[in-house]
Amino acid sequence: MQLSNDRQYPSSARDKGFDQMTQTRKQRCKSILGQWALPLLSLSSILWVAGTWTTTARALPPDDDVPEEIMRTEIITEARSPIDGQPLTPAEYAALQESLQAPPDAPTLSPDIRRLIFLLQLRRGARTLIPFIP
Repeated sequence: MQLSNDRQYPSSARDKGFDQMTQTRKQRCKSILGQWALPLLSLSSILWVAGTWTTTARALPPDDDVPEEIMRTEIITEARSPIDGQPLTPAEYAALQESLQAPPDAPTLSPDIRRLIFLLQLRRGARTLIPFIP
């Protein structure tokens, strides 16, 4: 026999033994993989979840950032007018907010127009009861 890259296998009697050895090695590999498949799968899924959690933790804001809930409770000492953007004192700002939230006065109509609107509404109601009125 020569030792080279082209391996020559022994005769047929030895081939059977060689085939049996390879078969037993394959069976051992399958049994080892069968035993370790579930633990490896569960370990890989745990590592994946842990990796996902760490990226979630990195998305948190920095410690020196003030939360929005605390900022909402702070008292505003300087303000600007929502109308023209001029600086206002807190008292002026509160007065302006009250005046903006108050409902505007309803426009007044002349009595003739009010009577005409009433008659038109009365006519519309009568048309539903008597449809042939023009």
